Amino acid sequence: QVQLVESGGGLVQAGGSLRLSCAASGSIASFNAMGWFRQAPGKQRELVALITSGGSTNYVDAVQGRFTISRDNAKDAVYLQMNSLQLEDTAVYYCAAKYYGVSPWDYWGQGTQVTVSS
Repeated sequence: QVQLVESGGGLVQAGGSLRLSCAASGSIASFNAMGWFRQAPGKQRELVALITSGGSTNYVDAVQGRFTISRDNAKDAVYLQMNSLQLEDTAVYYCAAKYYGVSPWDYWGQGTQVTVSS
C-alpha cells in the first residue's frame, strides 16, 4: 500500500504561481503513470496532467502551456508547477498513481486546496 500526500496548495492572486508536491510513502518507479486531478465545487473530477514512467506528459487543454508536471523517482515525488493561474483553476487538487496504463487509478492522495483570487 502506497500513500500519497499532497502539499503546496494555498491562496494566490490571478496571474500568480504555485507548485504542488506529491510525496509517496514508497517507490514510484513501478508506477506506469502518475497524475494530477482537480475537482471544483459542483464539477466532476478531471485529469489535469499526467506523466508516464518514461517521462511522457499530457495535459488537459485548459492548462496546456501554463502547468508543468514532473516526477523525481529518486525522491518518490511528483510535482505540478502552475503558472499564470486563473480563477477557473480554483479546485481541490489530487495526486494519483497507477500501475497499468489502461487500469483505474490505484492510489489517491487526500487533496490540497488551490484558491485563485482576483
